[in-house]
Amino acid sequence: MKKSHPIRRVLLASAATVSGIVLLLTLKPSSDPAAAGESVAPQGSAGAQAIGNGQPQTLTGEVEQTEYGPVQVRITVSGGKITKADAVQKPEGGRSTQISGDSIPRLNQAAVAAGSADIDAVSGATYTSAGYKKSLQSAIDKAGGSGQGAGSAQAQTVTGEVEQTQYGPVQVRITVSGGKITKADAVQKPEGGRSTQISGDSIPKLNQAAVTAGSADIDAVSGATYTSAGYKKSLQSALDKAKSAQGAGAQESGGQEPGAGQSGSTDAGAGTEAGAGSAQAQGETVQGEVVKTEYGPVQVRVTVSGGKITKAEAVQMPTGGRSTQISGNAIPKLNQEAVASGSADIDAVSGATYTSAGYKKSLQSALDNAGG
Repeated sequence: MKKSHPIRRVLLASAATVSGIVLLLTLKPSSDPAAAGESVAPQGSAGAQAIGNGQPQTLTGEVEQTEYGPVQVRITVSGGKITKADAVQKPEGGRSTQISGDSIPRLNQAAVAAGSADIDAVSGATYTSAGYKKSLQSAIDKAGGSGQGAGSAQAQTVTGEVEQTQYGPVQVRITVSGGKITKADAVQKPEGGRSTQISGDSIPKLNQAAVTAGSADIDAVSGATYTSAGYKKSLQSALDKAKSAQGAGAQESGGQEPGAGQSGSTDAGAGTEAGAGSAQAQGETVQGEVVKTEYGPVQVRVTVSGGKITKAEAVQMPTGGRSTQISGNAIPKLNQEAVASGSADIDAVSGATYTSAGYKKSLQSALDNAGG
């Protein structure tokens, strides 16, 4: 039997290898998955549902804390669509400035294109993208939510006011459908040390109680008295907002907890701020976002009537040591300036630069929420 020549065997093997490579190349997908990961194209934008009541409005989402800094989104809604999106807060400093500068414009574009918070994360900006999407969703919630009509039977997601407790802030977000609370959660809760354990134990119980009761008339969790009290107040303010949005006929979402109307609700019909009853129906009391400063949080509450600011006050301000004295001097001046100017275009108080900047940002977000 004649043996094959070694060189011939090598040539045959080489030819087989080349043929295999050619075959594999012909099966390669036309699009590169790695490159596709850079895209922020909206998901299902063709089916995006109407947002808000069709009227133009500007809304600012909640501040979402990320590993690299806060993210807060402001949107303009008109004709049931997002016409503009921007981040009023974003991670900054060092590498974060570059990442934000690259990712935020893409996220803004994706939000407008998708008309919802169902957008892809930007590659290399995972944390910023996640914070952006959460804040964007909360802004949409304030407008009435994606695909939620004006009828009381439609689902809506609303976020209550931030309630400060002895151990930290508590803020509750609920989903209401068919006049009932279908979901409740705390978007802010006391954390750090022992507080993390207490919140981890009590918040799920409070969430469950809120859904079961359908109101803020729920029992405090044993061992979490302060957290429970803050939760109930924020829950009540969320219910007040849901009632206000649904109109006078949607009262089945739960009766008001005695005295809870003083928790800073934005329900214009409640008249809790001025005590003027029906005469206050022409006015509206709204709270701005909590703005973090180098010396502590600042949050502003305003009363707007007849298109003017009739009252302004800080419900949160830097305190402790020297900060208490600075706030005591600056806040009354800033309140007076806000009423006088009727806008957030006010001068900073000398010696209180950070507090003034935080005040102006929170004031602007309050005016945005009021439709100003």
